[in-house]
Amino acid sequence: MSPKKLEILKIVPIFEDLGLKELEKIGAVAFQQSYSKDQVILFEEDGGQTLFIVMSGQVKISRITDDGREVILAVMAEGDFFGELSLLDGHSRSASVICIKDAEMLLINRDDFLKLIHEIPSIAIHLLRELSNRLRKSDSQIKSLSLKNSTGKVTSTIYRLAQDIGTKNGSRMAITNAPTQQDMANMAGTSRETISRVLTKLFNEGYLVKEGSALVILDFEKFHKDFI
Repeated sequence: MSPKKLEILKIVPIFEDLGLKELEKIGAVAFQQSYSKDQVILFEEDGGQTLFIVMSGQVKISRITDDGREVILAVMAEGDFFGELSLLDGHSRSASVICIKDAEMLLINRDDFLKLIHEIPSIAIHLLRELSNRLRKSDSQIKSLSLKNSTGKVTSTIYRLAQDIGTKNGSRMAITNAPTQQDMANMAGTSRETISRVLTKLFNEGYLVKEGSALVILDFEKFHKDFI
């Protein structure tokens, strides 16, 4: 198994606390696949036979509403995984997955994954915990979209991005390769113009700065205290 593959498997939440022998067993059935920016990895309603693990790059999980609008449910980066629901229940995919940045993936077929669960029961326990965490995040997102004003929707989206793909350094939290304003609008359930207006306000008030492609929260604890 390559060092990079081992490094990624170690940080996947459902493989936490596994020993080298168990990780090697997972690595033996996981294979790599490359995807380019804007490429669709999965379409909503596709059949589901594969678990995907992000080795590098970023992807967005999204659905299209009846009136044709895109709603982004999550952004995923290195160490994150998706496609687990279809593996467990055998039903079609519940959302589409599209590359935001060029990405490398590890893929595990359904039969191999189910066999791993039987051989390494702790994977199932970690998977249940991760599904619970995602359900809580979804509840929080629904509350944000339905109850908060435009500033609350945008700041909640920035906070969620920071939790999902941010890197903390002291009090600072950097969202590297931050999504476009349109993608952020699709996450927040608002318009790109609203995103631009609120971001400008947050820049002027000293909560955020832009550093290249990164969106940086200067004081993450204060940001959480004031907006979340």
